[in-house]
Amino acid sequence: MIDIMRFLTLSLPVLATFVAYVAAAEDDEVKVEVLHAVECNRKTQRGDEIEVHYRGTLASDGSEFDASYNRGKPLSFMVGNGQVIKGLVTIAGKYSTVANISSIARWDDNLLDMCIGEKRKLTIPPKFGYGDRGAGPIPAKSTLIFETELMSINNKKDEL
Repeated sequence: MIDIMRFLTLSLPVLATFVAYVAAAEDDEVKVEVLHAVECNRKTQRGDEIEVHYRGTLASDGSEFDASYNRGKPLSFMVGNGQVIKGLVTIAGKYSTVANISSIARWDDNLLDMCIGEKRKLTIPPKFGYGDRGAGPIPAKSTLIFETELMSINNKKDEL
């Protein structure tokens, strides 16, 4: 019994440190989850002109801060070039400057290798979003959730 107590006494701090490390590591990356997978012959590639519907919400309470669905028109842009969100994100249909440009600049890279009809959920931790600053309805230190749906690839080339 004493050995078990000694083991627990020594291993609990190590376990707590490991859990804290894993939690911190998770905050250091954008998470991509495929919500609806689709098989296709032609996936999005860097430089494709695409149309994407999206919904942006706060992870903390689920409140929506922007959605192309509400406007009835998907967002059209060239994927993988940082064209849409290179330091910018749409808030209520307008572009707003992002605190950490290198962070959300990769938002559209997470839409590469998608098939039309595929849906993905992007979880963007604060350091990759607005960081310590807020923007409009987005409070400081907010984790952002973007649910995306690829509607079209407008310049798809014929497969050889």
